[in-house]
Amino acid sequence: MNRNDRAIVGLVMLAHAMVHTFELSIPILMTEWLDVFPVTKATLGLVVGAGYALFGIGALPGGVLADAVGSRRLIAFCLAGMAGSFLLLSLAPTALVVAIALLLWGIAASVYHPSGLTLISKGVTERGAGLAYHGIAGNVGIALGPLATALLLLVFDWETTAALLAVPALLGAVVALRIDVDETAVVEATDGGTSRPGAVTSLPEFVAGAKRLFVGSFVFVFGVVIMSGLYYRGVLTFLPDVIAGFDAFEPTAVFGRTMEPSRYVYVGLLTVGMAGQYVGGTLSDRVRPARAIAATYGALAALAVLFLPVANAGLLPFLVLAALLGFFLFLVQPVYQAAVAELTPTGTRGLSYGFVYFGTFGIGAVGGALAGVLLTYADEWGLFLFLAAVATVGSILGVALLIRE
Repeated sequence: MNRNDRAIVGLVMLAHAMVHTFELSIPILMTEWLDVFPVTKATLGLVVGAGYALFGIGALPGGVLADAVGSRRLIAFCLAGMAGSFLLLSLAPTALVVAIALLLWGIAASVYHPSGLTLISKGVTERGAGLAYHGIAGNVGIALGPLATALLLLVFDWETTAALLAVPALLGAVVALRIDVDETAVVEATDGGTSRPGAVTSLPEFVAGAKRLFVGSFVFVFGVVIMSGLYYRGVLTFLPDVIAGFDAFEPTAVFGRTMEPSRYVYVGLLTVGMAGQYVGGTLSDRVRPARAIAATYGALAALAVLFLPVANAGLLPFLVLAALLGFFLFLVQPVYQAAVAELTPTGTRGLSYGFVYFGTFGIGAVGGALAGVLLTYADEWGLFLFLAAVATVGSILGVALLIRE
């Protein structure tokens, strides 16, 4: 990688880690909110799902802005906005204020993925490596965010914990504003200097750009990312609470504080996802993305069906299954990101990734809300059979994309 590549990759790694630090600290904090506020899992699932939905819905205008004004300033806004929302969360006296803070977090976080991935695709010469490092950084945040939250909760109350999580994001915003990068280095090298060919700057252009995307193979990719979002939110939102229901993970007292072993199993599962991200990123340079998509979703369907039987078979089999779930859950992400880069025009790359994360985190947020409803009014089997069905559809879409290609 050259100097510009390294600077861009360093920036997006920092921002990606912070986005997912906040995102996956929320399920840990939810275990506290269920004790503090008089709400059911269904209600809390809807509250959190609304914040997660904006995380995805805002990706669409975020993608348009990434094409029109560039990525670096959007990344700075994202980091500052997330920090502010968690500072508000730390002051929340009621579940209503928690909901408002999470909605604000979703709006701020929503612009990151289209802006960060657009920055990689337009500015980094070694795109596959950039996507791999970007994915690994996201999983560092995904794993260390919940771990840091769980450890802070051993010492502080949840309000102080939320405030402390905001500090590194504020520092990251300063870095994003000061760093000097060429956002369109790859585009300039291949198109003679036109930095934003075909960028969307009006509603008619947005409609025209969307039509160009959805008349081709992108429509299958969009279906794939919706299934990814439904599975991702459906399995992760209440997973700490589900794991806590097994006898092997009952709470224990440590130094006068209650330690929740389920939280650390959750962190371990997410940590294994770093390996999945790396393998997925390297695979995207070596095999057809559609083939990897079909196989990965098939594995996720099988893991969903096996989850509860294996969980009741003993500690070691369950830990192995949890590791496999974390690996395959995150392997698919850089694969479909690479598919988007291959199947979409440069000028609407931000719009493309905007649609991707609208599907993943916007429509996909329904998965978290449905998880709360299924756990409240049905049982764990209802949740995991739903996840198996979602993954099966994802595998079928991968096969359809492979045939079309």
